[in-house]
Amino acid sequence: MLDGLAVTGRSGALRRTIASMAGAGTGPAHLTMPAAALADQLPSWAALVRAHNPGPMTLEGTNTWVLRAAQGEPAVVVDPGPLDEDHLAAVAAYAPIGAVLLTHGHPDHIDGVARLVELTGAVVATLGQPAPPGADLDIAGLGDPGLDIRAIATPGHTADSVSYLVQAGGEQAVLTGDTILGRGTTVVVWPDGDLGDYLASLERLARLGSIPALPGHGPALADCAAAARFYLAHRHARLDQVRAVRAAGAATPAEVVAVVYADVDRALWPAAEWSVQAQLAFLDREASLAEEPSRAPGREPFRAPGREAARAPDGLATP
Repeated sequence: MLDGLAVTGRSGALRRTIASMAGAGTGPAHLTMPAAALADQLPSWAALVRAHNPGPMTLEGTNTWVLRAAQGEPAVVVDPGPLDEDHLAAVAAYAPIGAVLLTHGHPDHIDGVARLVELTGAVVATLGQPAPPGADLDIAGLGDPGLDIRAIATPGHTADSVSYLVQAGGEQAVLTGDTILGRGTTVVVWPDGDLGDYLASLERLARLGSIPALPGHGPALADCAAAARFYLAHRHARLDQVRAVRAAGAATPAEVVAVVYADVDRALWPAAEWSVQAQLAFLDREASLAEEPSRAPGREPFRAPGREAARAPDGLATP
C-alpha cells in the first residue's frame, strides 16, 4: 500500500513511476494560500456577512454579500447562506433588502433563501438560460437597485455556477461564488461540474482584468485576472500530472488521487476524487475529439442556480 494506493499486481513500471511521483512531489502542491493578493478594502457598495459554518470545505464560512448603491436604497443579497437564524438575522439587519441573487445551488449558499425572504420580503431574482460559459444572462426580478449588475455564466464548479460583475460609483468588482475562492482552489463536482467548462469560465474571468474578486468563501482578492490565471496554470499542471499517472497504469480515480493528491489531508480525498473524475472525463473527451475533430464536446447547456441543483459539499479541494 503506497499512500493508500494498492500496487500489488501492478507492473514494475507502474510501481516505480508512482513511487517516484509520490516521493518527489511531482506536480503542483496542494494550494491553501490565496491565488492573488488580498484586497485592501471592499468596494463602498459591498458588505460581507460571513456564516458560522467553518470547515475544510467552506474555509472560514460561507460569504453572504450585501450590495447597496447608497444609504436607504434597497440592497441586493448574493448567496443568503445556510439556514442559520443568527446568520440570517445579521443579513436581515441590512434592510431594506429588495432582491436575492444566487451564485450556484449548493446548500451552504441557498438553504437560507426562504427564511431570508420571510424576514425581509425580498424577491429571489431569476436568470435566463441556457448559455455557454462566459455568456451574459438576463436577470429578472432584480428591480432597480442603483447598481449595474451583469450575470455571467461561469459553469465548471457546478453546471449552474454564475458570477456577477457589479459596478457603482466608479468602483467595480466581480462576485465569483465558488469559481474562484479567497484561499486555495475549488472542487469540480463531477458529473454536475465539468472541467472543460471550468477552464472556459476561468478564461472569461481573466478577461475582466485587475478588478477585485469577492468570493463565496475566504477573503476578497485584489485582482480577479491574476487569480484566474493562477487557477488556469494550476489546473493545467494537474492535468499533466494526471496524464502521467494514468499513462503509468493508474486505472481508477482512487488510484490517481492517492498519487496526485498525496500531500492533501485524506479527509479531502473524496472531494478530490470528484475533481479527478472531472479530469479523467476531460482527458477522455479530449482524446475522443482528437480522433473525431468534427464532433462537438456534447455538454449539456448551462442551467441557472436554483434549489433543485445538485446538493454536494462545497468549497475547497485541490484540483
